[in-house]
Amino acid sequence: MATPKIYADFQNLDDFNRLRLTCAGTLEDLERHGILLHEGLALTFYTDDADDQDQPDELRVEGIVHYDEEGHRWVATVDWSELRHASREGSQDAQQSDTPESRPGSAPLPPH
Repeated sequence: MATPKIYADFQNLDDFNRLRLTCAGTLEDLERHGILLHEGLALTFYTDDADDQDQPDELRVEGIVHYDEEGHRWVATVDWSELRHASREGSQDAQQSDTPESRPGSAPLPPH
């Protein structure tokens, strides 16, 4: 079984360059997949992006979940050098976004 993709705002970083797992899209994906965050959990994170022809092409990266005691929030440590476009993975869903806006019957999220 493939690891579920979890939305993250790749610009929402803490002072240690970790993803803050606090935005609405992240919380919705975690709930939809039935995932409870815990220390050391490995997940694939994605954010919306486009290719040179302005077609959807998610950015993806793997990360390890940690609880930030000082900030009282969940974060993920990622290796930013491993950031890639979905189209480079050769997967069937490479060009399809899994955002709430792209899911049938879903309403767009308010801005983060």
